[in-house]
Amino acid sequence: RGMPRFFKRVAEGVFDLDDLRQQTRDLAGFLVEAGTRYGFDPARVIAVGFSNGANIAASLLLLEPGSLAGAILFRPMVPIVPDPLPNLSPTPVLLSAGRSDPLVDPAGSEHLAALLKRCGARVTLEWQEAGHHLGAADVEAAHAWLSETAPSIGR
Repeated sequence: RGMPRFFKRVAEGVFDLDDLRQQTRDLAGFLVEAGTRYGFDPARVIAVGFSNGANIAASLLLLEPGSLAGAILFRPMVPIVPDPLPNLSPTPVLLSAGRSDPLVDPAGSEHLAALLKRCGARVTLEWQEAGHHLGAADVEAAHAWLSETAPSIGR
């Protein structure tokens, strides 16, 4: 569709896994470099992403454990299932899914939530009466989650 993406895909919802792995490694390296250059601890970063941005953030969690302190994922898909599964305990993750999302069906959202939980992440799955777009309910859910979660990051 010509939309900017963080990694290649083969078809709608089908990712080029080699490119996904490489782009994920590159993004993890960028976080380390940016942290050094700008004086922040990348391990205290909470990623926020929508759709493809949420997918690359989920990939960071799964392929580069420890690179993020947590994530807010709006309308993500399961980007990859690594073998072996990483230990994400106690990484907090908010997954905001749309009940009417034509790109990510409810089973896909449940699958990602279950995968992250199997890895030890503290997952909060919020369902929105929405499609594949952001709405006020997403922002409110993220605000509430961040208000509760952010104070414990880095402790």
